[in-house]
Amino acid sequence: MLGPQQSFASPGAVNVIGALLEQRTGQQIAANRAWRIETALKPVLREHGLDTLDQLIARLAGERHGPLADAVINALLNQESSFFRDAGVLEMVAEAALAIQAEHPGRRLRVWSAGCSVGQEPYSLAMLFEELAVSRGLAMPEIVASDVCPQALVRARAGRYSQFEIQRGLPVRRMVSWFDSENGEWVVRPELAKRVQFRCHNLTRDPAPVGKFDIVLCRNVLLYFSASVRRSVFDTLHAATRDGGLLVLGAGETVIGQTEAFRPSDRFRGFYVADSGQASLTRAAVR
Repeated sequence: MLGPQQSFASPGAVNVIGALLEQRTGQQIAANRAWRIETALKPVLREHGLDTLDQLIARLAGERHGPLADAVINALLNQESSFFRDAGVLEMVAEAALAIQAEHPGRRLRVWSAGCSVGQEPYSLAMLFEELAVSRGLAMPEIVASDVCPQALVRARAGRYSQFEIQRGLPVRRMVSWFDSENGEWVVRPELAKRVQFRCHNLTRDPAPVGKFDIVLCRNVLLYFSASVRRSVFDTLHAATRDGGLLVLGAGETVIGQTEAFRPSDRFRGFYVADSGQASLTRAAVR
């Protein structure tokens, strides 16, 4: 049996597909993860009657932006997620929201979940905020969730999850409170679904969403970008964040040594604060 590092694909085919992924999304596949390309694309090959990645490359040559290319990108994007992933982080987001609202009682908070995959993170936030609205008087923030993958957003808007997906990180109490069982799947209830606005957004190409956000979550997305692309994405995230607003990254991500647009928060450990003065200096230095 072949091991994970062995591949029937030619190095040229792997390079072309890796370049297509980076061109469309900004994401890179590390050299030691190149085997994942063939593994991820096997279903696409079967669906289109192709035997090898080289045949796929030949087909893509005539349709770099057609349905086949979209299927390739969708298969390669890492949509790994779960409800209440790193629950302590999300609970701190809720605490930060309470603190911000206390300081700005007349303002409706805005939260952006960037790279939301199929929706578990923003729905988790909506559940937390709804519960806080009842127990501690938090007004419901506006939650905007975005992803580069249209297919992921179709699933997110539908709010349908398998038994396996629903059990990953979601306590039974919340499952029965916010989801209905339907034909072996669990479907988010309308009163929760209406709390999240889903949008297609490419962090490496598109401008920041209109308006400013008090809290921006971009967790486990920057890992896949080159250093130069990360700097550009940090600028986009900063443009979307209010002065003094918070940025939340994944456990293996940091702004330190990457950008001057954000600095570590003294108040909320592990979060970062938008620093308007430093960001302008950084952009001037780049120019």
